Amino acid sequence: MLRNAKIQPIEELPEVLASRRANGAKLVLCQGAFDLLHIGHIRHLEHARNLGDVLVVTVTADRFVDRGPHRPAFHEDLRAEAIAALECVDHVAITSSPTAVEAIRLLGPDFYVTGAESKEPDIDYADRTTHEEAAIKAVGGQLIVAEDITYSSSSLINRYLPVFPKETSDYLKHFSAGHSGGDVLRYLESATPLKVLVVGEAIIDEYQYCEAIGKSSKEPTLVVKDLSTEKFAGGILAAGNHVANFCDDVGLITFLGADAPQEEFIRERLNTRIKKTFLYRQDSPTIVKRRIVESYFFTKLLEIYEINDGPVAEDDNAMLCAALTEHVAQYDVVIVIDFGHGMLTGEAIDILCDKARFLAINAQSNAENRGYHTISRYPRADYVCVAESEMRLEARDRRGDLRQMVLDVSRKLACGRVVVTRGKKGCLCYGEDEGFFEVPAFAGQIVDRIGAGDAFLSLTAPCVAQKVPMEVVGFVGNCAGALAVATVGNRQPIDRGALFSHIESLLR
Repeated sequence: MLRNAKIQPIEELPEVLASRRANGAKLVLCQGAFDLLHIGHIRHLEHARNLGDVLVVTVTADRFVDRGPHRPAFHEDLRAEAIAALECVDHVAITSSPTAVEAIRLLGPDFYVTGAESKEPDIDYADRTTHEEAAIKAVGGQLIVAEDITYSSSSLINRYLPVFPKETSDYLKHFSAGHSGGDVLRYLESATPLKVLVVGEAIIDEYQYCEAIGKSSKEPTLVVKDLSTEKFAGGILAAGNHVANFCDDVGLITFLGADAPQEEFIRERLNTRIKKTFLYRQDSPTIVKRRIVESYFFTKLLEIYEINDGPVAEDDNAMLCAALTEHVAQYDVVIVIDFGHGMLTGEAIDILCDKARFLAINAQSNAENRGYHTISRYPRADYVCVAESEMRLEARDRRGDLRQMVLDVSRKLACGRVVVTRGKKGCLCYGEDEGFFEVPAFAGQIVDRIGAGDAFLSLTAPCVAQKVPMEVVGFVGNCAGALAVATVGNRQPIDRGALFSHIESLLR
């Protein structure tokens, strides 16, 4: 509940300010998250107020505070209330925009005042300052960069209001001593020119939300009421979307079903820059994994597959092998996510292993293939990334030494880089020249774990291909995983700006 009269809906502010503007009052605008109000904010706002007669502060709404899945630390109403308590501030509004562009266009201020950090190229990931400067010039105003002592809300929150266990906070302190946020981001930025090919099954993830009504009167059956349905581009389609936000040249090879391809839906949801090679499997639908979800608690009650789980026809396999032969050698990095639904035959695997310059692989275990499908189907890899359960299936060992299993896989596949993702335990990373590293998880609220491992592999493979230190690889992957589990399924790919901001916030 908004308790201060200074706080008003942003759309009402033009009328509220009209009389003072008509009398010649100079309007000053500031915008920010203000997640933890500190002396740097206060000095910044006092400086801004001295430039004019009226100071308006727009507070970024919760859903646009891109400092990682555990932020903002304080709800937007509380952040607005804290700003409104300052004497130098005249009006406060919560804005549904990640930048000040919309507020500038709506209010037409004489001055828009931003902090000195806006001049740092490594921080202005979304070119926000460039767009804000253009907007203020368009309304006849002036951009002012305030030069004063600066503090970081993220740094203060990390130090005094940690959201992680002490072990994780201690790890971040140790990691940041050797790797700055800028260092990590430069590794990601250097992946931009890489040519990356993603190969694997196209999967439609369908979430059918329902409400539990009760038990059938005659049978022990749960009865639910259908509410709504949501569909996402999953499987290798999601991986392609992740990679396309970080690399400029991305190709994709996959099977769609000849019987029910859902191609229009898939094309609408794939990044338009991805070079698509769609092949069509005979007598098959495009794979759909339908999850029946109780909406209130987001509890998955049942999963239904639409799939042809038989062997791939010879003609279809020949078509796939021809496509792989044509395209694989053209790319710097080939990412294979083998969901084990029959697409990747032994012949196709041989082509991938023979022709890929850098081959990153996951052989995924799921309900349809559990126990029949492990990473040793591949005779060679440059980078292997699997879940702990998948590594243990490979070793046929539920409780043994995980590090020894990693070493065994490394030798078997002549693979010098291996990562084992471990859910809430983070990940275990191995490099043949570096040894082992354990990186904790950085997830805040966990909404849905579907697709987190695919996001991890998709964004770490270009790093491993550049010989980025394996501990940094694990750090980047766990940051991507934290963003992935904070949303439903593959509702949206990992955003470049959000990942960069999350990395920066953790290492401040």
